[in-house]
Amino acid sequence: MEEKLLKKKKHGLGVLLADLVVLIAAIVLMIYGFSNGIGSDDKITDTTYFTIGIVATIVLCIGWIPLLGLKILRPQEAYVLTLFGKYYGTLKGEGFYWVNPFCTAINPAASTKLSQSGDVNNLSRELAANKKTDSLHLELSAYSKRISLKIMTLSNSRQKINDCLGNPIEIGIAVMWKVVDTAKAVFNVDNYKEYLSLQCDSALRDIVRIYPYDVAEGVDTTGDGKPDEGSLRGSSEVVAERIRDKIQSKVKEAGLEVVEARITYLAYSPEIAAVMLQRQQASAIIDARKMIVDGAVGMVEMALERLNNGGMVNLDEERKAAMVSNLLVVLCGNKDAQPIVNSGSLY
Repeated sequence: MEEKLLKKKKHGLGVLLADLVVLIAAIVLMIYGFSNGIGSDDKITDTTYFTIGIVATIVLCIGWIPLLGLKILRPQEAYVLTLFGKYYGTLKGEGFYWVNPFCTAINPAASTKLSQSGDVNNLSRELAANKKTDSLHLELSAYSKRISLKIMTLSNSRQKINDCLGNPIEIGIAVMWKVVDTAKAVFNVDNYKEYLSLQCDSALRDIVRIYPYDVAEGVDTTGDGKPDEGSLRGSSEVVAERIRDKIQSKVKEAGLEVVEARITYLAYSPEIAAVMLQRQQASAIIDARKMIVDGAVGMVEMALERLNNGGMVNLDEERKAAMVSNLLVVLCGNKDAQPIVNSGSLY
């Protein structure tokens, strides 16, 4: 299905004025015909006036039909029109249009609410606040047939997915999207909003299963057969870009364009969150201890080297070992050391 734009239809104001003139003229002729036909003595004249009145009445009864073809569009909105079940064309761009009055606007996703931008409009809020079910229902129904061409944001609910190591995580994404082909969006899929939401869930699962939550050894996330350091937490930009490309490949036939995808929430599932936190804490403690030991060994080496070079104290191997042991205990301990002053001989 290819989109067909109706570009030469901005005749709404002219048609409206012309139709109003015709209706006013029909009212005048109806009054004139019936009023003159009743008081005349000539039957031919009566028939003529009555004929004028009847024709004016018929015009007045059907004169409102052209008004059904008037359409008003604001910027970044569109109408998809069908005529007796056949695709008639698409109106795009702001303006006052007139089309065939028997054309029907169609938008299968008009009543779909996904808690995303653009789904809740002022008319629906006014309807809920004032509880008016007559005129507002008609206005809301007419408004909902418009298809928004603006960039919209879909914030899907959080999903629980296993990463490539089998750890359950919770992740949520926000997808910025817009309609680029109204004909495909309306006719190629049943409901383009639900279709987009379903494809977002599917693409998110496909991509998340490739990555570990944190950097892990021996994991290939790029598909080149070589282990890398890709992870959901450390490579969020890359993951989001792959999710966007995956969604775009699936919604292209629906006339949608995915502008951007962002990870909005990422955490371990509650059942393993405490254990993983302890694991992270243990890794942090080990890394800190390694750094402390490396620094302590360097300080001990520097102290021994300076003592030897300065010739201040000559230590045998046993005394060096004792000094190294004491310095490592002091430097690597969690608490401040309590010094003991030796007032006697070193030996």
